[in-house]
Amino acid sequence: MMESPQIVGICGSLRDESTTRVALTHTLAAAEAAGAETELLDIREFDLPIYDGDRKNAGDAPELCARVRDADGIVLGTPIYHGTISSGLKTALDYCGFDEFESKPVGLLVVAGGRFPSPALLHLQTVCVWLRALPLPHQVGIPRVSNAVEDGELVDEKTMERTETLGEDVTEYARKLAFDPADLPTVC
Repeated sequence: MMESPQIVGICGSLRDESTTRVALTHTLAAAEAAGAETELLDIREFDLPIYDGDRKNAGDAPELCARVRDADGIVLGTPIYHGTISSGLKTALDYCGFDEFESKPVGLLVVAGGRFPSPALLHLQTVCVWLRALPLPHQVGIPRVSNAVEDGELVDEKTMERTETLGEDVTEYARKLAFDPADLPTVC
């Protein structure tokens, strides 16, 4: 079993004062405390033009894909916009495929200014299934996020616990799912 899985968090928010980034950072800190090596992939730092199937390697797409491909587990974080995920995260996911996601555990985190962000969580689950990834059963939706984040920090204890559980879970699933094919028994 792998000791230190590599977990990447993809932040789908473009806002400077992003509550999604705050919650995702907290999740990755919990993954690190559980023994993972973590990296935040902030899509604001990537040149990702709207996806065009004829230009699959546009901008920084090859770099993004390589970093996701090298991960053992992934956490997707997004605000909910008009009932779904952010266009920035959707674009990042459009550049990725089976090579990046297949058989990997994926934690889902969605923040909302208002009511519970169920539709965006469902949309992320669907994307993960289409990419042959394994969306984790524990998912984090944060409604009325202004009650949970103050001055760039999570302050709501229940939200902190749920995001920490997400980080711990993605780390544990990555450990359990990682194997070296050479460790498989040979069949005669």
